[in-house]
Amino acid sequence: MMNIRTRRLTRDYEKIVKELSGSDCVKVEAVAGNPPNHYRVTYYLNGLMWDKESNTTVPIDEHVLDIYLPIGYPKLAPRCVMKTPIWHPNIGDYVCIGDYWSAGVTLVDIIAHIGDMIQYKSYNLRSPVDKAAALWAQRNAKSFPLGNRVILPGETEQEGPTQLVVENTTDGVDIELGPSRYRQ
Repeated sequence: MMNIRTRRLTRDYEKIVKELSGSDCVKVEAVAGNPPNHYRVTYYLNGLMWDKESNTTVPIDEHVLDIYLPIGYPKLAPRCVMKTPIWHPNIGDYVCIGDYWSAGVTLVDIIAHIGDMIQYKSYNLRSPVDKAAALWAQRNAKSFPLGNRVILPGETEQEGPTQLVVENTTDGVDIELGPSRYRQ
């Protein structure tokens, strides 16, 4: 008899194979576990990274993410770590999915949601992981989304970003632009 975690891991893997195999904008590989509890996801989507030399954002269209499913999963959220540089308010040393995650959300839904984040279809300025990226995003909100690719079959293209929350962030503090995790 399988425990809850093993059943959930098995269902997540089966759903990934069924819904994401053959996608032209996302590739998902099982890295470890049987059933898998660690995945590597490669997205082929429009996103941004910070270029220190030009002190500005530059487009990037390939993003690599590792997803770790902890022992307490599905009660505990997946740990999502971006392996390639990205400039996004809710992505730093980890991808913040706290506003989206609940035990009923499938791993496929998380993968699709992070794809929306990469394209700036979804972001939250109230609880940023990267405050400099949040200030930049607030100033450049009219430029979003960066893409309209959909991850899941049946999804429709969206006009404009979702979960956009703008608040006054002028607090008199000087912020050096550029993600701290890429500084030498």
